[in-house]
Amino acid sequence: MFGFNFDLGFIPTIIFLVILILIPSIKIIKEYERAVIFRLGRLLDEPKGPKGPGLIFVIPIIDKFVRVNLRLVAMDVPPQDIITKDNVSVKVNAVVYFRVVEPNKAITEVDDYFYATSQLAQTTLRSILGMVELDDLLSNREHINSELQSVLDAQTDPWGIKVSAVEVKHVDLPQEMQRAMAKQAEAERERRAKVINAEGEFQSASKMVDAAKLMEAHPMALQLRYLQTLREVATENNSTTLFPIPIDLIETFMKKK
Repeated sequence: MFGFNFDLGFIPTIIFLVILILIPSIKIIKEYERAVIFRLGRLLDEPKGPKGPGLIFVIPIIDKFVRVNLRLVAMDVPPQDIITKDNVSVKVNAVVYFRVVEPNKAITEVDDYFYATSQLAQTTLRSILGMVELDDLLSNREHINSELQSVLDAQTDPWGIKVSAVEVKHVDLPQEMQRAMAKQAEAERERRAKVINAEGEFQSASKMVDAAKLMEAHPMALQLRYLQTLREVATENNSTTLFPIPIDLIETFMKKK
């Protein structure tokens, strides 16, 4: 019979080598992350999608993985020089809110999804705002934001990215345009003030006509108004005030005699 002698001194070395191999294969994926794994260069598309969160195991040398952040990203769009439909040069910046909904597509369909989304947002901002007039850009901001979001979401959908909102933050107008708009706003305020004043004069004149018609139908009302005016003047001033008394005022009392 053949005998086989196993040296137990190699056991710690073997255990150490096993641990050395296993440690790089253990990865921790956070709750808001997913791991897209490539095995021998091919995408490992499991039924449940990318791996994570929690502990995952990758085979050293054979497997390569990419972490993908699933949280909502607020990306600032740098100021863009835009010529509006009515030929006004403005600078506009915006913010885009998006998230990765399909990590496999975000890694395999586009080289750098964050950079690609940023460039697409800049070009879309210039093209959409170039088709609107300045007044619409300043007053109809909600509709423009909705249109920008719709266009961006449709173009980034093949990349597994969902654009949830686009907000135009600031519109920088040239100094000449700011002065022109200030003059326009001042003229509009003056127009409104004149219209309000004219409406007040019209209403006052209408009431005076109604009062004159009422006093014409009832002459005694005019006399009572005259006496009320004397009372108000006497109350406001301490000096003696003389008023001529028209004959019509005492004519009524003379007839009663």
